[in-house]
Amino acid sequence: MNKAELTALIAEKTGLTKKSSEEALKAVIESITEALVKGDKVQIVGFGSFEVKSRAEHTGHNPHTGEKITIQASKKPAFHAGKALRDAVNK
Repeated sequence: MNKAELTALIAEKTGLTKKSSEEALKAVIESITEALVKGDKVQIVGFGSFEVKSRAEHTGHNPHTGEKITIQASKKPAFHAGKALRDAVNK
């Protein structure tokens, strides 16, 4: 499912227009993104939680040459499904 299909489904389930549904979805995505940028954890009970994980600098290798390279430290967003979501998927 892509963003347009999700917007249409939200409009169908809520009775909102597609434009209003798109704006609401955009607002949710932007709000989650802003919270993660600030370093906050976002928890949606029954769905899951979003958080930022840090990766330390480590040594890797170039698969073509075998040369060792240093991979810089970085941050990545992570999602952990909540129990209700896991149960629904495994039903």
